[in-house]
Amino acid sequence: MRRLLDILLQFREYFLLLLLLLICLVLLASNDTTQIRTIRSLTVASVGYLQEAFGFIPNYFELKQENNILRELNLTQGEELSRLREAALENARLRQLLELKERLPLQYRVANVVGKTLHLLRNTITVDIGEQNGVKVNMPIVSEAGLVGRVVATGGRYAVGQILLNKEFRASAKLQRSRVDGILIWDGGPYVQLKNVAKTLDVKVGDVVVTSEYSSIFPAGIKIGVVSSTSQSPGALFQTVEITPSVDFSRLETVFVVMQLPDSSRLALDQRIPR
Repeated sequence: MRRLLDILLQFREYFLLLLLLLICLVLLASNDTTQIRTIRSLTVASVGYLQEAFGFIPNYFELKQENNILRELNLTQGEELSRLREAALENARLRQLLELKERLPLQYRVANVVGKTLHLLRNTITVDIGEQNGVKVNMPIVSEAGLVGRVVATGGRYAVGQILLNKEFRASAKLQRSRVDGILIWDGGPYVQLKNVAKTLDVKVGDVVVTSEYSSIFPAGIKIGVVSSTSQSPGALFQTVEITPSVDFSRLETVFVVMQLPDSSRLALDQRIPR
């Protein structure tokens, strides 16, 4: 109690001013004379004018709440857009796969890529079908974009495929336009090369390259890629033909294993010929 009295005495001027203001407000509220009504009207008009004049100043707390709501809505719509985009891409990819099914007069099995290596000299992919599904070594692997590679190892439920970007990969190929043929190899980098193409043969940038009838493993006519560059070295008999693969291996998710084995006698004979 003593402390309260000390505080009242210390700030008595402020408490007195507050008391007088309260008394004035009570008197103004209870007084209904013409002058008081005029003051009230002017006060209300002034307050309204000030609110209108400074109404453009945003309320911080309302803006913060509105911003949080908009951010949550944006996140929800972003997730929905991502799902719709993924569904559209999946639909387009499946439509391409169905078109490939109509083009290929061969039996095949669809497989998902469950593993891949793309930064080695002997790059491979692993697919989720194997011997239980009838997959065997040397069966071709393709996608809707073109040639992927061939099966080199099988297990019960999985198989390993050797892709174009592999130092040991070989395939007979030809240009669709001029019918010039050669051997497809990979020496590293983003391109594959068509070897044994004489300097005098007709090769142009943009030519489509497909598998040829000379291949003992791959069916003829499967797209490999497009000629991206040609060059000739002085004194060389052959020109250098670089090909951009039509398959984007970094995005490869689904493939077809062609259920066709090469003729064993022809394959054995080809393997006996020195390269």
